Amino acid sequence: MNTPTPSARDTAACRPEKTHVRLGFVALSDVAPLAAARMLDLGRRHGLTLELCRQPSWAAVRDKLLSGEIDAAHALYGLVCGVHLGIGGPQADMSVLMVLNRNGQAITLSRRLADAFDETGNLKEALASLGRPAVLAQTFPTGTHAMWLYYWLAAHGVHPLSDIQSVVIPPPRMVDALAEEKLDGFCAGEPWHAVAEARHAGRTVALTSEIWPNHPEKVLASRRDFAALHPNTARALVCTMLEACRWLDSPEHRAEISGQLAAPELLGVPRSLIEPRLSGIYDMARLARPPLPVCFFDGGAVNYPRASDGLWFLTQYRRWGLLGGEAGGIGGDAAIAASICQTALYREAAALADVPVPAESRADVLCDGRVWDGSDPAGYLEGFTVRA
Repeated sequence: MNTPTPSARDTAACRPEKTHVRLGFVALSDVAPLAAARMLDLGRRHGLTLELCRQPSWAAVRDKLLSGEIDAAHALYGLVCGVHLGIGGPQADMSVLMVLNRNGQAITLSRRLADAFDETGNLKEALASLGRPAVLAQTFPTGTHAMWLYYWLAAHGVHPLSDIQSVVIPPPRMVDALAEEKLDGFCAGEPWHAVAEARHAGRTVALTSEIWPNHPEKVLASRRDFAALHPNTARALVCTMLEACRWLDSPEHRAEISGQLAAPELLGVPRSLIEPRLSGIYDMARLARPPLPVCFFDGGAVNYPRASDGLWFLTQYRRWGLLGGEAGGIGGDAAIAASICQTALYREAAALADVPVPAESRADVLCDGRVWDGSDPAGYLEGFTVRA
């Protein structure tokens, strides 16, 4: 009987516990890392085969993660936090394995409302010109788009809970609703803003990078028990996605993946409406600040799952009355955010993929001049005058 060598034993110990991984996603341009990983078969060298499973909404992504029908997903950062807290549907312990991208979202208003905003330069006055509360859509109650929309409105003196009507609509249905005048605007990801402009249904008036420059957006999410029961699989999956994100930082690769994303089973949108904004090309004349395009890697700076990023979402949940009165209060939120963000697993994967890990903390200035660095969430929360 042959005894395995130490290296053979080590290799066997690192093999993925599960080799076929089902990944959920919603039809958005920032699913590019998953599309690139599948197109290039990047999982193969890590012992994985990837199956991409398109879902009609973020609620469907949530439900299939919780039921185990999908193993992991391209997901809104705020969806993960909300489900973990039990305020985004049924409660389940969740994990952020890595960040997939920063920036790349936008706010589009109907042509009538966008024109009024241009003329007055005052969002509150423009909304008042409708003669009724504006109906503005986001994609999930605790998701990134809801938080970007609420933050942007509040920075313009508009209360998102009383001055407008906020509704939830899946991203692919936004443009039809806007064209049919069921909406006055929406916050979502691309390519739906480009599609809205192409259909003359609305105009992009703000990019989310204006709200929080280089904000975290989509993450690679899973249930906590998936990462706990399949640590080698989770690590291999992060390695695979890091390689995909690094590949996407090349301009010619952005053009190449745009053609793949146009396929019916992914976005089903013409490449001509995907590629420009995925490559960072916007109409500069309409934007308050120079755009920061969607970023997938940036030498690894994008992908580290900082607990302070997750903590920001929790401060906003408290700001808008989604979270309050729980044991530990905001003082315990840092520990909750840290438990969601799988930093140890990410560091192991980054070392294997030869990706540097950025500093644990960073400080950012948001559109209202407030500085977020995660050091004083209670003080940060108390500084808001527009809140629930």
